[in-house]
Amino acid sequence: MTPDDNATAAPDRRAFPTIAEAFRVWMRIGLLSFGGPAGQIALMHRILVEENKWLGERRFLYALNFCMLLPGPEAQQLAVYIGWLMNRTLGGIIAGVLFVLPGFAAIMALSWVYALYGNVGIVEAVFFGLKAAVLAIVVHAVVRIGRRALRNGAMLAVAAGSFIAIFAFDVPFPLIIATAGAIGYFGARSGFTAFMPAGGHGSVGGKIVEDADTILGESIPPHARVNARWALRIGAILALLWLGPTLLLLGVLGPDSVFVDIATFFSQMAVVTFGGAYAVLAYVAQEAVGNFGWLAPGEMLDGLGMAETTPGPLIMVTQFVGFMGAFRDPGTLHPLVAATMGGVLTTWVTFTPCFLFIFIGAPFIERLRANKALSAALATITAAVVGVILNLAVWFGLHVIFEEVVSWRGFGLSIDLPVPASVDPFAAGLFIAASIALFRFRLGTATIIALSAAAGCGLYLVSG
Repeated sequence: MTPDDNATAAPDRRAFPTIAEAFRVWMRIGLLSFGGPAGQIALMHRILVEENKWLGERRFLYALNFCMLLPGPEAQQLAVYIGWLMNRTLGGIIAGVLFVLPGFAAIMALSWVYALYGNVGIVEAVFFGLKAAVLAIVVHAVVRIGRRALRNGAMLAVAAGSFIAIFAFDVPFPLIIATAGAIGYFGARSGFTAFMPAGGHGSVGGKIVEDADTILGESIPPHARVNARWALRIGAILALLWLGPTLLLLGVLGPDSVFVDIATFFSQMAVVTFGGAYAVLAYVAQEAVGNFGWLAPGEMLDGLGMAETTPGPLIMVTQFVGFMGAFRDPGTLHPLVAATMGGVLTTWVTFTPCFLFIFIGAPFIERLRANKALSAALATITAAVVGVILNLAVWFGLHVIFEEVVSWRGFGLSIDLPVPASVDPFAAGLFIAASIALFRFRLGTATIIALSAAAGCGLYLVSG
Protein backbone atom coordinates (compact mmCIF):
# COMPACT_ATOMS: atom_id res chain seq x y z
CA MET A 1 0.00 0.00 0.00
CA THR A 2 3.05 2.26 0.04
CA PRO A 3 2.78 4.99 -2.58
CA ASP A 4 5.51 6.22 -4.88
CA ASP A 5 7.78 3.24 -4.37
CA ASN A 6 9.96 4.42 -7.24
CA ALA A 7 10.35 7.94 -5.93
CA THR A 8 13.80 9.30 -5.31
CA ALA A 9 14.97 8.45 -1.82
CA ALA A 10 15.02 11.21 0.76
CA PRO A 11 18.43 12.66 1.55
CA ASP A 12 20.25 10.56 4.13
CA ARG A 13 17.32 8.19 4.46
CA ARG A 14 19.46 6.11 6.82
CA ALA A 15 18.88 8.76 9.47
CA PHE A 16 15.19 7.92 9.56
CA PRO A 17 14.14 5.42 12.26
CA THR A 18 13.94 1.82 11.17
CA ILE A 19 10.69 -0.07 11.59
CA ALA A 20 12.17 -1.83 14.64
CA GLU A 21 13.19 1.50 16.18
CA ALA A 22 9.78 2.98 15.41
CA PHE A 23 8.09 -0.04 16.99
CA ARG A 24 10.02 0.45 20.23
CA VAL A 25 9.25 4.18 20.39
CA TRP A 26 5.54 3.79 19.66
CA MET A 27 5.22 0.91 22.12
CA ARG A 28 6.78 3.11 24.79
CA ILE A 29 4.34 5.91 23.98
CA GLY A 30 1.41 3.49 23.99
CA LEU A 31 2.33 2.12 27.42
CA LEU A 32 2.77 5.61 28.91
CA SER A 33 -0.17 7.35 27.23
CA PHE A 34 -2.12 8.19 30.36
CA GLY A 35 -3.89 11.46 31.03
CA GLY A 36 -6.28 11.83 28.13
CA PRO A 37 -5.44 13.75 24.94
CA ALA A 38 -3.65 16.59 26.70
CA GLY A 39 -1.27 14.29 28.54
CA GLN A 40 -0.81 12.05 25.49
CA ILE A 41 0.03 14.94 23.17
CA ALA A 42 2.50 16.28 25.73
CA LEU A 43 4.06 12.81 26.02
CA MET A 44 4.44 12.51 22.24
CA HIS A 45 5.95 15.98 22.09
CA ARG A 46 8.50 15.09 24.73
CA ILE A 47 9.53 11.79 23.16
CA LEU A 48 9.27 12.59 19.45
CA VAL A 49 10.31 16.25 19.38
CA GLU A 50 12.49 16.87 22.42
CA GLU A 51 14.16 13.49 22.94
CA ASN A 52 14.37 11.80 19.53
CA LYS A 53 14.08 14.90 17.32
CA TRP A 54 12.11 13.03 14.69
CA LEU A 55 10.37 16.28 13.76
CA GLY A 56 10.42 19.89 14.88
CA GLU A 57 8.10 22.08 16.90
CA ARG A 58 6.27 23.70 14.00
CA ARG A 59 5.86 20.40 12.11
CA PHE A 60 4.43 18.78 15.24
CA LEU A 61 1.95 21.59 15.86
CA TYR A 62 0.96 21.70 12.18
CA ALA A 63 0.07 18.00 12.26
CA LEU A 64 -1.74 18.45 15.58
CA ASN A 65 -3.76 21.35 14.21
CA PHE A 66 -5.00 19.19 11.33
CA CYS A 67 -5.91 16.31 13.65
CA MET A 68 -7.93 18.71 15.81
CA LEU A 69 -10.21 19.31 12.82
CA LEU A 70 -11.02 15.62 12.38
CA PRO A 71 -13.65 13.55 14.15
CA GLY A 72 -12.22 10.96 16.51
CA PRO A 73 -9.35 10.84 19.03
CA GLU A 74 -6.88 13.52 17.97
CA ALA A 75 -3.92 12.06 19.88
CA GLN A 76 -4.22 8.70 18.13
CA GLN A 77 -4.62 10.40 14.77
CA LEU A 78 -1.52 12.48 15.49
CA ALA A 79 0.37 9.24 16.15
CA VAL A 80 -0.80 7.84 12.79
CA TYR A 81 0.17 11.08 11.03
CA ILE A 82 3.70 11.17 12.46
CA GLY A 83 4.19 7.44 12.02
CA TRP A 84 3.23 7.82 8.35
CA LEU A 85 5.59 10.76 7.87
CA MET A 86 8.52 8.84 9.33
CA ASN A 87 7.93 5.29 8.04
CA ARG A 88 5.32 5.38 5.29
CA THR A 89 2.00 3.56 5.50
CA LEU A 90 3.38 0.73 7.63
CA GLY A 91 4.75 3.27 10.08
CA GLY A 92 1.34 4.91 10.39
CA ILE A 93 -0.34 1.57 11.03
CA ILE A 94 2.26 0.59 13.65
CA ALA A 95 1.95 3.95 15.42
CA GLY A 96 -1.85 3.91 15.45
CA VAL A 97 -2.19 0.31 16.57
CA LEU A 98 0.43 0.50 19.33
CA PHE A 99 -1.10 3.72 20.63
CA VAL A 100 -4.38 1.89 21.23
CA LEU A 101 -3.25 -1.66 22.03
CA PRO A 102 -2.12 -1.26 25.69
CA GLY A 103 -5.33 0.55 26.63
CA PHE A 104 -7.41 -2.01 24.77
CA ALA A 105 -5.79 -4.86 26.69
CA ALA A 106 -6.09 -3.07 30.05
CA ILE A 107 -9.77 -2.17 29.62
CA MET A 108 -10.59 -5.67 28.36
CA ALA A 109 -9.03 -7.18 31.50
CA LEU A 110 -10.80 -4.69 33.78
CA SER A 111 -14.09 -5.32 31.98
CA TRP A 112 -13.78 -9.05 32.68
CA VAL A 113 -13.15 -8.33 36.37
CA TYR A 114 -16.07 -5.89 36.44
CA ALA A 115 -18.48 -8.29 34.74
CA LEU A 116 -17.53 -11.16 37.04
CA TYR A 117 -17.10 -9.42 40.39
CA GLY A 118 -18.46 -5.88 40.07
CA ASN A 119 -16.54 -3.05 41.72
CA VAL A 120 -13.54 -4.45 43.59
CA GLY A 121 -12.30 -2.32 46.47
CA ILE A 122 -8.61 -2.55 45.64
CA VAL A 123 -9.30 -1.67 41.99
CA GLU A 124 -11.31 1.37 43.07
CA ALA A 125 -8.39 2.35 45.29
CA VAL A 126 -5.98 2.19 42.34
CA PHE A 127 -8.37 4.35 40.30
CA PHE A 128 -8.58 6.83 43.17
CA GLY A 129 -4.81 7.32 43.20
CA LEU A 130 -4.55 7.40 39.42
CA LYS A 131 -7.21 10.08 39.00
CA ALA A 132 -5.16 12.52 41.08
CA ALA A 133 -2.09 11.74 38.97
CA VAL A 134 -4.04 12.14 35.74
CA LEU A 135 -5.32 15.55 36.86
CA ALA A 136 -1.74 16.69 37.53
CA ILE A 137 -0.63 15.35 34.14
CA VAL A 138 -3.43 17.24 32.35
CA VAL A 139 -2.56 20.50 34.14
CA HIS A 140 1.10 19.99 33.29
CA ALA A 141 0.17 19.36 29.65
CA VAL A 142 -1.88 22.57 29.49
CA VAL A 143 1.18 24.51 30.64
CA ARG A 144 3.57 22.76 28.25
CA ILE A 145 1.34 23.06 25.18
CA GLY A 146 0.35 26.60 26.11
CA ARG A 147 3.98 27.68 26.25
CA ARG A 148 4.46 26.46 22.69
CA ALA A 149 1.18 27.57 21.11
CA LEU A 150 0.43 30.86 22.90
CA ARG A 151 3.35 32.80 21.52
CA ASN A 152 1.84 36.30 21.73
CA GLY A 153 -1.06 38.30 23.12
CA ALA A 154 -3.40 37.51 20.24
CA MET A 155 -3.04 33.76 20.76
CA LEU A 156 -3.49 34.19 24.52
CA ALA A 157 -6.71 36.10 23.82
CA VAL A 158 -7.96 33.33 21.53
CA ALA A 159 -7.24 30.69 24.21
CA ALA A 160 -8.96 32.77 26.90
CA GLY A 161 -11.99 33.37 24.71
CA SER A 162 -12.16 29.68 23.89
CA PHE A 163 -12.09 28.74 27.58
CA ILE A 164 -14.80 31.24 28.53
CA ALA A 165 -16.99 30.21 25.61
CA ILE A 166 -17.02 26.52 26.47
CA PHE A 167 -16.80 26.81 30.27
CA ALA A 168 -19.37 29.54 30.87
CA PHE A 169 -21.60 29.50 27.78
CA ASP A 170 -21.51 25.85 26.60
CA VAL A 171 -20.58 26.95 23.08
CA PRO A 172 -20.22 23.82 20.88
CA PHE A 173 -16.64 22.78 20.21
CA PRO A 174 -16.99 22.77 16.38
CA LEU A 175 -18.16 26.40 16.49
CA ILE A 176 -15.15 27.36 18.62
CA ILE A 177 -12.79 25.64 16.20
CA ALA A 178 -14.44 27.19 13.12
CA THR A 179 -14.31 30.66 14.67
CA ALA A 180 -10.65 30.31 15.66
CA GLY A 181 -9.72 29.05 12.20
CA ALA A 182 -11.50 31.97 10.55
CA ILE A 183 -9.78 34.48 12.87
CA GLY A 184 -6.35 33.04 12.08
CA TYR A 185 -6.97 32.74 8.34
CA PHE A 186 -8.32 36.24 7.78
CA GLY A 187 -5.90 37.71 10.29
CA ALA A 188 -2.96 36.37 8.30
CA ARG A 189 -4.54 37.42 5.00
CA SER A 190 -4.90 40.93 6.44
CA GLY A 191 -1.22 41.06 7.33
CA PHE A 192 -1.42 40.86 11.12
CA THR A 193 1.95 39.43 12.17
CA ALA A 194 0.49 37.95 15.38
CA PHE A 195 -1.24 35.31 13.29
CA MET A 196 1.65 34.56 10.97
CA PRO A 197 3.24 31.09 11.42
CA ALA A 198 6.56 32.75 12.23
CA GLY A 199 5.00 35.44 14.43
CA GLY A 200 6.87 36.39 17.59
CA HIS A 201 7.40 33.59 20.07
CA GLY A 202 7.01 35.79 23.11
CA SER A 203 8.43 35.20 26.53
CA VAL A 204 6.17 32.28 27.32
CA GLY A 205 7.92 29.92 24.95
CA GLY A 206 10.77 27.64 25.92
CA LYS A 207 13.58 26.47 23.66
CA ILE A 208 12.11 25.41 20.32
CA VAL A 209 13.32 22.44 18.30
CA GLU A 210 13.57 23.79 14.77
CA ASP A 211 12.34 21.64 11.90
CA ALA A 212 15.68 21.97 10.11
CA ASP A 213 17.50 20.37 13.06
CA THR A 214 15.45 17.17 13.02
CA ILE A 215 15.44 13.87 11.13
CA LEU A 216 12.39 14.82 9.08
CA GLY A 217 13.68 18.28 8.26
CA GLU A 218 11.63 20.96 6.56
CA SER A 219 10.79 19.28 3.26
CA ILE A 220 8.12 16.75 2.41
CA PRO A 221 9.53 13.19 2.24
CA PRO A 222 9.16 11.64 -1.24
CA HIS A 223 6.83 8.93 0.02
CA ALA A 224 4.45 11.61 1.34
CA ARG A 225 3.98 13.13 -2.13
CA VAL A 226 1.12 10.84 -2.98
CA ASN A 227 -1.34 11.24 -5.82
CA ALA A 228 -5.11 11.11 -5.86
CA ARG A 229 -5.11 7.56 -7.25
CA TRP A 230 -3.21 6.23 -4.23
CA ALA A 231 -5.46 8.15 -1.83
CA LEU A 232 -8.58 6.69 -3.43
CA ARG A 233 -7.13 3.17 -3.40
CA ILE A 234 -6.12 3.14 0.24
CA GLY A 235 -9.32 4.99 1.15
CA ALA A 236 -11.40 2.25 -0.47
CA ILE A 237 -9.43 -0.47 1.35
CA LEU A 238 -9.83 1.19 4.75
CA ALA A 239 -13.51 1.98 4.17
CA LEU A 240 -14.10 -1.71 3.39
CA LEU A 241 -12.20 -2.75 6.53
CA TRP A 242 -14.23 -0.30 8.57
CA LEU A 243 -17.75 -0.93 7.24
CA GLY A 244 -17.34 -4.51 5.98
CA PRO A 245 -17.82 -6.19 9.38
CA THR A 246 -21.03 -4.22 9.98
CA LEU A 247 -22.48 -5.23 6.62
CA LEU A 248 -21.44 -8.85 7.18
CA LEU A 249 -23.03 -8.96 10.63
CA LEU A 250 -26.20 -7.39 9.27
CA GLY A 251 -26.42 -10.03 6.54
CA VAL A 252 -25.70 -12.99 8.84
CA LEU A 253 -27.41 -11.99 12.11
CA GLY A 254 -30.11 -9.60 10.95
CA PRO A 255 -30.99 -6.11 12.18
CA ASP A 256 -32.05 -7.19 15.68
CA SER A 257 -28.64 -8.47 16.79
CA VAL A 258 -26.82 -6.62 19.56
CA PHE A 259 -23.63 -6.87 17.49
CA VAL A 260 -25.28 -5.05 14.59
CA ASP A 261 -26.51 -2.36 16.99
CA ILE A 262 -23.00 -1.99 18.43
CA ALA A 263 -21.31 -1.84 15.03
CA THR A 264 -23.84 0.60 13.57
CA PHE A 265 -24.01 2.92 16.58
CA PHE A 266 -20.27 3.25 17.09
CA SER A 267 -19.59 3.56 13.35
CA GLN A 268 -21.94 6.54 13.31
CA MET A 269 -20.29 7.94 16.43
CA ALA A 270 -16.85 7.71 14.80
CA VAL A 271 -17.73 10.39 12.27
CA VAL A 272 -19.37 12.88 14.65
CA THR A 273 -16.97 12.87 17.63
CA PHE A 274 -15.65 16.38 17.14
CA GLY A 275 -14.17 17.97 20.23
CA GLY A 276 -12.71 14.90 21.85
CA ALA A 277 -14.20 12.22 24.04
CA TYR A 278 -15.92 14.44 26.61
CA ALA A 279 -17.87 16.19 23.86
CA VAL A 280 -19.53 12.92 22.86
CA LEU A 281 -19.67 10.90 26.09
CA ALA A 282 -22.94 12.49 27.18
CA TYR A 283 -24.54 11.35 23.94
CA VAL A 284 -23.04 7.86 24.25
CA ALA A 285 -24.27 7.58 27.84
CA GLN A 286 -27.77 8.70 26.87
CA GLU A 287 -28.06 6.17 24.06
CA ALA A 288 -26.31 3.28 25.85
CA VAL A 289 -28.36 3.70 29.03
CA GLY A 290 -31.68 5.12 27.86
CA ASN A 291 -32.11 3.70 24.36
CA PHE A 292 -30.23 0.39 24.14
CA GLY A 293 -30.22 -0.52 27.84
CA TRP A 294 -26.62 -1.73 27.67
CA LEU A 295 -25.61 -0.06 30.95
CA ALA A 296 -27.00 1.24 34.21
CA PRO A 297 -26.36 4.98 34.78
CA GLY A 298 -23.61 4.47 37.36
CA GLU A 299 -21.83 1.91 35.18
CA MET A 300 -21.04 4.54 32.56
CA LEU A 301 -19.07 6.45 35.19
CA ASP A 302 -17.26 3.25 36.16
CA GLY A 303 -16.29 2.76 32.52
CA LEU A 304 -15.09 6.35 32.30
CA GLY A 305 -12.94 5.74 35.37
CA MET A 306 -11.34 2.78 33.59
CA ALA A 307 -10.59 4.85 30.50
CA GLU A 308 -9.23 7.79 32.48
CA THR A 309 -6.79 5.64 34.41
CA THR A 310 -5.51 3.28 31.71
CA PRO A 311 -3.29 4.05 28.72
CA GLY A 312 -4.76 5.12 25.40
CA PRO A 313 -7.48 7.50 24.19
CA LEU A 314 -10.29 8.37 26.58
CA ILE A 315 -12.79 7.30 23.93
CA MET A 316 -11.73 3.74 24.81
CA VAL A 317 -14.59 3.91 27.29
CA THR A 318 -16.75 2.85 24.36
CA GLN A 319 -15.04 -0.56 24.47
CA PHE A 320 -16.47 -1.07 27.96
CA VAL A 321 -19.91 0.02 26.72
CA GLY A 322 -19.82 -2.51 23.87
CA PHE A 323 -18.49 -5.18 26.21
CA MET A 324 -21.32 -4.76 28.71
CA GLY A 325 -23.94 -4.43 26.00
CA ALA A 326 -23.04 -7.82 24.50
CA PHE A 327 -22.54 -9.33 27.98
CA ARG A 328 -26.19 -8.58 28.80
CA ASP A 329 -27.54 -9.78 25.45
CA PRO A 330 -25.28 -12.69 24.44
CA GLY A 331 -27.84 -14.66 22.45
CA THR A 332 -26.61 -18.25 22.07
CA LEU A 333 -23.04 -17.38 23.05
CA HIS A 334 -21.44 -17.56 26.48
CA PRO A 335 -21.84 -14.07 28.03
CA LEU A 336 -18.09 -13.49 28.36
CA VAL A 337 -17.43 -14.65 24.80
CA ALA A 338 -20.14 -12.34 23.49
CA ALA A 339 -18.84 -9.51 25.68
CA THR A 340 -15.28 -9.91 24.39
CA MET A 341 -16.57 -9.88 20.82
CA GLY A 342 -18.60 -6.75 21.60
CA GLY A 343 -15.54 -4.98 23.01
CA VAL A 344 -13.37 -5.94 20.04
CA LEU A 345 -16.04 -4.89 17.54
CA THR A 346 -16.54 -1.53 19.25
CA THR A 347 -12.81 -0.81 19.20
CA TRP A 348 -12.53 -1.81 15.54
CA VAL A 349 -15.30 0.45 14.22
CA THR A 350 -14.20 3.33 16.47
CA PHE A 351 -10.54 3.47 15.47
CA THR A 352 -10.36 2.14 11.90
CA PRO A 353 -11.80 5.42 10.53
CA CYS A 354 -8.87 7.29 12.10
CA PHE A 355 -6.47 5.62 9.66
CA LEU A 356 -8.83 6.41 6.80
CA PHE A 357 -8.98 10.13 7.65
CA ILE A 358 -5.21 10.47 8.05
CA PHE A 359 -4.07 8.46 5.04
CA ILE A 360 -6.47 10.36 2.78
CA GLY A 361 -6.07 13.85 4.25
CA ALA A 362 -2.50 14.12 5.52
CA PRO A 363 -0.74 14.03 2.11
CA PHE A 364 -2.79 16.97 0.86
CA ILE A 365 -2.35 18.88 4.13
CA GLU A 366 1.43 18.39 3.80
CA ARG A 367 1.32 20.01 0.37
CA LEU A 368 -0.41 23.04 1.84
CA ARG A 369 2.12 23.51 4.64
CA ALA A 370 3.67 26.48 2.83
CA ASN A 371 0.30 28.27 2.67
CA LYS A 372 0.76 30.93 5.35
CA ALA A 373 -2.93 31.75 5.72
CA LEU A 374 -3.84 28.08 6.21
CA SER A 375 -0.96 27.60 8.65
CA ALA A 376 -2.15 30.65 10.57
CA ALA A 377 -5.67 29.21 10.74
CA LEU A 378 -4.38 25.91 12.09
CA ALA A 379 -2.08 27.65 14.60
CA THR A 380 -4.99 29.73 15.89
CA ILE A 381 -7.05 26.57 16.23
CA THR A 382 -4.33 25.13 18.46
CA ALA A 383 -4.51 28.26 20.64
CA ALA A 384 -8.28 27.74 20.95
CA VAL A 385 -7.74 24.08 21.81
CA VAL A 386 -5.48 25.12 24.71
CA GLY A 387 -8.51 26.86 26.18
CA VAL A 388 -10.65 23.78 25.59
CA ILE A 389 -8.09 21.55 27.30
CA LEU A 390 -7.97 24.00 30.21
CA ASN A 391 -11.74 23.59 30.48
CA LEU A 392 -11.22 19.82 30.58
CA ALA A 393 -8.64 20.24 33.36
CA VAL A 394 -11.05 22.38 35.37
CA TRP A 395 -13.94 19.94 34.82
CA PHE A 396 -11.77 16.99 35.76
CA GLY A 397 -10.39 18.81 38.81
CA LEU A 398 -13.87 19.62 40.08
CA HIS A 399 -14.87 15.96 39.93
CA VAL A 400 -11.62 14.57 41.34
CA ILE A 401 -11.03 16.93 44.27
CA PHE A 402 -14.65 17.62 45.22
CA GLU A 403 -17.31 15.04 45.97
CA GLU A 404 -20.17 17.40 45.14
CA VAL A 405 -20.48 19.85 42.24
CA VAL A 406 -23.50 22.05 41.49
CA SER A 407 -24.49 23.79 38.26
CA TRP A 408 -25.32 27.48 38.36
CA ARG A 409 -27.31 28.99 35.52
CA GLY A 410 -28.26 32.60 34.94
CA PHE A 411 -27.72 35.58 32.64
CA GLY A 412 -26.94 33.18 29.80
CA LEU A 413 -24.18 31.47 31.79
CA SER A 414 -23.89 27.80 32.74
CA ILE A 415 -21.11 27.18 35.27
CA ASP A 416 -20.18 24.16 37.38
CA LEU A 417 -19.18 25.18 40.90
CA PRO A 418 -17.70 23.02 43.67
CA VAL A 419 -19.27 22.66 47.08
CA PRO A 420 -16.32 23.66 49.32
CA ALA A 421 -17.42 21.45 52.20
CA SER A 422 -17.25 18.40 49.92
CA VAL A 423 -13.53 18.64 49.23
CA ASP A 424 -11.73 15.30 49.45
CA PRO A 425 -8.51 16.03 51.37
CA PHE A 426 -6.84 12.80 50.25
CA ALA A 427 -7.52 13.47 46.57
CA ALA A 428 -6.38 17.08 46.93
CA GLY A 429 -3.21 15.98 48.72
CA LEU A 430 -2.38 13.39 46.07
CA PHE A 431 -2.95 15.96 43.31
CA ILE A 432 -0.66 18.49 45.00
CA ALA A 433 2.03 15.85 45.52
CA ALA A 434 1.81 14.68 41.90
CA SER A 435 1.96 18.29 40.67
CA ILE A 436 5.08 18.99 42.72
CA ALA A 437 6.67 15.81 41.37
CA LEU A 438 5.93 16.94 37.80
CA PHE A 439 6.68 20.66 37.95
CA ARG A 440 9.43 20.78 40.58
CA PHE A 441 11.20 17.43 40.41
CA ARG A 442 10.33 16.58 36.78
CA LEU A 443 9.60 12.93 37.52
CA GLY A 444 8.49 10.83 34.57
CA THR A 445 4.85 10.09 33.85
CA ALA A 446 5.23 6.37 34.53
CA THR A 447 6.86 7.03 37.91
CA ILE A 448 4.14 9.45 39.01
CA ILE A 449 1.37 7.08 37.91
CA ALA A 450 2.97 4.16 39.76
CA LEU A 451 3.47 6.19 42.95
CA SER A 452 -0.09 7.55 42.83
CA ALA A 453 -1.55 4.07 42.33
CA ALA A 454 0.51 2.80 45.26
CA ALA A 455 -0.69 5.71 47.39
CA GLY A 456 -4.31 4.90 46.54
CA CYS A 457 -3.78 1.28 47.56
CA GLY A 458 -2.06 2.38 50.75
CA LEU A 459 -4.99 4.60 51.73
CA TYR A 460 -7.39 1.73 51.05
CA LEU A 461 -5.43 -0.70 53.23
CA VAL A 462 -5.01 1.79 56.06
CA SER A 463 -8.69 2.72 56.06
CA GLY A 464 -9.59 -0.96 56.22
